[in-house]
Amino acid sequence: MSTTERTQWYIGAPNGVVLCINHFQDGLVSGELFHSYSEEGYIFQNFQQMTEYMEKLFDWLKFPHPGTNSRSFGEEKRPWYGEHERKKIMSDDKLLRKHGDIGTFIVRVQHRQNSSWQGRITWMEEDKTINFRSVWEMIKLIESAVDTVEGPEEPEKEASWFEEEND
Repeated sequence: MSTTERTQWYIGAPNGVVLCINHFQDGLVSGELFHSYSEEGYIFQNFQQMTEYMEKLFDWLKFPHPGTNSRSFGEEKRPWYGEHERKKIMSDDKLLRKHGDIGTFIVRVQHRQNSSWQGRITWMEEDKTINFRSVWEMIKLIESAVDTVEGPEEPEKEASWFEEEND
């Protein structure tokens, strides 16, 4: 695919991340997550690790602002991310050159409302972008894209890469 055909390949937000999926089997995923504020990727072994790291990144960036806050009833813990300067280290071009063994996704979370995320995800190999309304829906989109052993499941009333509509 030439550069001119990659119409959906952009970061577009300070919190944009590139997910490089290297392994997917029996619902278990592993890979590496990249963002502009580090040269190093974050290796994850499952979706929970991936989403926890992304949530911490969003908290550190203070973007997007969460619609609800975490609460605790014990000793208050200091956030892991501190208050140091948020300076981009990796350019968007360099970030977009990262690729997973079986799938690569650009995730742009636009809102954190209703204790979940809403945004857009681009499947780089197919140059397709789709909106998601929750973390669960985003995970299902990633699973459906990288699940090459089984074909696409019968579409339900949820977002799917296999629909003709491309926002």
